Amino acid sequence: MVSSLRTTTFKTAAAALFAGTALTLSACAEEPEAPAPTKVEGVIDGITIDNARLVLAPVEGNPAALYFDFGFDGDRVFSLDRFSVEGAGSAVMHQFGEYDYKVQMMEAMPVPVKKGDKVEFKPGDLHVMVFDLSPEIKAGDTAEVTMKVSGGDTHKFTAQVRAAGEER
Repeated sequence: MVSSLRTTTFKTAAAALFAGTALTLSACAEEPEAPAPTKVEGVIDGITIDNARLVLAPVEGNPAALYFDFGFDGDRVFSLDRFSVEGAGSAVMHQFGEYDYKVQMMEAMPVPVKKGDKVEFKPGDLHVMVFDLSPEIKAGDTAEVTMKVSGGDTHKFTAQVRAAGEER
């Protein structure tokens, strides 16, 4: 009788162990790993660009100016660092400031950005000067802009090209 009791106890313990292991493994199988977020080339999640416009210079050969409304609702922090415009030699962030008791335009420092920030690139304030723009780019066209942030990621957007006398 003792031997039979030991065998029954052993079988019950083995069955319980097997059932517990099966439940644990099935619970793991029910929770598949979430796929990694898909990263799209030239897009930074959370950035919005509105009202982007590239205003041509009144005199051909002079720099154009890029204005736009920037917004960020993502979860990381970074700085707006550099810009490039397709068909241009270079593009540099500028801002008006005071130097030697005179207000003048100067190269801007990188602009820090965090969740909820909105930055307006506008005439008389922060903007992007676009140098050596191809003469083939005319009012009514669109221009491809690439914004590079600290860390090296890029965000691309399109700007409407406007004539010098049009609304900035």
